[in-house]
Amino acid sequence: MAGILVILSGCSGKTYELVLIHTNDHHGSILPHDGRGGLAERATFINQVRAENPHVLVLDAGDLNTGTAFSNMFAAEPDILAYNLMAYDAVTFGNHEFNAGQEKLEHQIALAEFPFVSSNITLPDGTFFGGHQYVVRDFNSFKVGIFGITTLRTLTISGPESFVTTLTFIPEIEAARVAVDLLRGRERVDIVIALTHIGDVQENPDHITSPMLAAAVPGIDIIVDGHSHSIFDAPVREGNTWIVTAGEWGKYAGMGRLSITRRKPDTFDWELVDINERFTPDAAVTALITPYKELADASLSEVIGEAADTFIFGNRLPRYTETAIGNMICDANRWYLHNVFNQNIDFVFHNGGNIRAQLPQGELTREQILTVLPFENYVHIASLSGEELIELFTFIASIPQGNGGFPQFSREVRYTLDVSARSIYNLTIGGEPVDPGRIYRFATNDFLMGGGDGYTILTRARDPYNTSLLLSYVVMEYIRLHDGAISPATDGRMVVVNF
Repeated sequence: MAGILVILSGCSGKTYELVLIHTNDHHGSILPHDGRGGLAERATFINQVRAENPHVLVLDAGDLNTGTAFSNMFAAEPDILAYNLMAYDAVTFGNHEFNAGQEKLEHQIALAEFPFVSSNITLPDGTFFGGHQYVVRDFNSFKVGIFGITTLRTLTISGPESFVTTLTFIPEIEAARVAVDLLRGRERVDIVIALTHIGDVQENPDHITSPMLAAAVPGIDIIVDGHSHSIFDAPVREGNTWIVTAGEWGKYAGMGRLSITRRKPDTFDWELVDINERFTPDAAVTALITPYKELADASLSEVIGEAADTFIFGNRLPRYTETAIGNMICDANRWYLHNVFNQNIDFVFHNGGNIRAQLPQGELTREQILTVLPFENYVHIASLSGEELIELFTFIASIPQGNGGFPQFSREVRYTLDVSARSIYNLTIGGEPVDPGRIYRFATNDFLMGGGDGYTILTRARDPYNTSLLLSYVVMEYIRLHDGAISPATDGRMVVVNF
């Protein structure tokens, strides 16, 4: 969330001010995390800005969904209603908006009293998804145009089996050029803001980032970005465009001042504001949240086990190397499928991007497990030949560290990953080298089985079987049935070198 003070001087020399507040990557963070963030606290900040400034614009750069068990339990309904109370002017679609399917997202759009703006996603009839290719705010003395762009990575990272396949995603640069031309030409706006969920960190060679978009599309004054969860010390300047973003989970608000002389940008000073306890929770948003929280607490507070120590998540560590939390999740799958489901499984693996938080030391609740594993993913079992398995690991070697497709494995798998060479060697399954002629039985989640995160080889897997077991349920049952506390540990099943 950023408060950006825009000063606009017309030909008469009179100065007008616009305050822009922006958030991104909310991910269901209804309540504060360790004293930071929280929708009620954010509302107080926004209200304070509005009280001090006559012209205010409030935007969000996407990924409202998928994060906390609290929000997931109600399909982000309290989040959307709180955004209504905060009077957001526009929100763009993040890739995680598409995780749970068309019905959920259309319900959210219907609940929203703000427009979802999308300039690069269209329905089969050619209309823009959400109903707004762009929006224009007329402040009488000046006009602001906002258009929205969602990364084409959504088609890969948010589920090939989801309804994104029924939508058309226009390439980011192409759609942005059209939107800028319309806003500058037909709408005659003075300020153009791109509300983008594309990120500033390139995840693969085809990924268009916000700096790349700014370099390719003249006429954008400010890009308000999301997706990479980045924290900036200062705006990124690309050509004549400033790029800003505000971390994740509503923990920060960006605040800056843009001066515009004779309808042209001049200077831009910007900083992050820490949303913390100094912002007394807004009464209206608190009253909205309370009944949802009471219902959630009754279910989510159930204790299912205990952790002997913290299962560290760090800065999305499961996307970089072997982790104790990834080991536990995959080993829990293998144990449950073998001991409860009576299935002979050679190994289990999941994508690191499926793991979203750490597990703390001490008692573990349902809410904590569902926060670690917020996606409604089902466990699937299937088979690959040894030759196909080698092809799978060749693909895995090509996945950049930090990418959500970076895998975590059960203890049966051992290998060394050379990051620089993008190669895997010393690969063994169950202590033996891969036999090209053998059939291997494995388990993973439905997202990867559908080709998500680029795992297209899994769409050719043999004898696929949907266990109808939620991944989160399997892990909870493992913890519940485990004697004593579970303990975090790594054992060298994945050795990462030359990174």
